[in-house]
Amino acid sequence: MSKVLTIPVMPDPKRSKPKRKPPVISDERYLDGQKLLVEAIKYLAQADPKGNKDAVSLLSEHFRTQFRMSDHP
Repeated sequence: MSKVLTIPVMPDPKRSKPKRKPPVISDERYLDGQKLLVEAIKYLAQADPKGNKDAVSLLSEHFRTQFRMSDHP
C-alpha cells in the first residue's frame, strides 16, 4: 500500500494565466456565412414550420456549435 503526500501551496496571483481575449474575426466571408445561416433559418421557419422542423434544427445546431456568442463584426 502506498501513501500520497500533498504539500499545500497558496496560489500566487502573479502566476495566474492571463484572461483569454476572443479572436478578432475580420473576414467578411465569415460574417456573411453567419448572416446567411440566420436568414436560411428564418426563411425555413416562416415558410413551413412543421415541414421544415428537421432542417431548422440541423441549421440551428450547426450555428450553435460552429460560432461563438463572442463573435461579432
